[in-house]
Amino acid sequence: MPAPKDADARRAIAPVICYPVTTLPKPDMPALANHRTSLVKASETLVPPREASCFRVPAGGAFRITSVEGPQVGDLNIWNANDLSERFYSGKTRALHGTHLSTGERMWSSFPALRPMATIIADTLDWYGIDSFGGSVHDVIGTRCDPYTNTLLSGGQYHACCHSNLTRALARETGMTLAEAETHVHDVLNVFMCTGFTRDTGQYFMKASPVRPGDYIEFIAEIDLLGALSACPGGDCSAAHSSDEAACYPLVVEVFAPPVGTDWACPPMNGYDRSHGAAG
Repeated sequence: MPAPKDADARRAIAPVICYPVTTLPKPDMPALANHRTSLVKASETLVPPREASCFRVPAGGAFRITSVEGPQVGDLNIWNANDLSERFYSGKTRALHGTHLSTGERMWSSFPALRPMATIIADTLDWYGIDSFGGSVHDVIGTRCDPYTNTLLSGGQYHACCHSNLTRALARETGMTLAEAETHVHDVLNVFMCTGFTRDTGQYFMKASPVRPGDYIEFIAEIDLLGALSACPGGDCSAAHSSDEAACYPLVVEVFAPPVGTDWACPPMNGYDRSHGAAG
């Protein structure tokens, strides 16, 4: 279709932020930093290359994801450990904080709870910012590599992907069947992954992650959490989303627990009354 005469004027209309966050409850970062000093390491989980592992974090505890051998990205799922129907909501987190997360931002949970699940308190890659391609680190725009999209685009049965890794890990942790566990696997925080959107076609892109051994991202658990992390079969995602050829490395998850008797106030459930406008 030919462009209308006022095409340039229409394009020039200034954007409006969908969800202004001036009233969004903000974490007290100095208080969280002080709280972090009281936490004691409780466990360590090695996530093997091309695999996934689960871990649990008590409310008020912390967890740290670290690159230990080479550049590697990870796909992170978190759930309310006491109710798996409350899980990370990447879409709403993206709407509130933007396409990528870093220090001081939060992972928000699904409806009807819509509350902070975890708050990022440290990120050794926060220096990266946004590069000249529009790329940044720790995205909430991608979903996770999965066998269904692979079958759609390439055909065949391919299992080396984060969706399947997370499904197997959750099934092992909970005793659920694979079919039951899969219903709880959700869109992820792409830890260490460097992504953005192309300027010309608006397509989701990835590029080599800047992560190096020793880099980490650390979170305070706002509620009791069950987590699952997949060491993506794409390695640093410099070439393929998932691949049998990519160089892949393990990731480590350390969990830190608060001292017994620590008074930790979990964020309350969202205050909406759930009447949805129906007549009383």
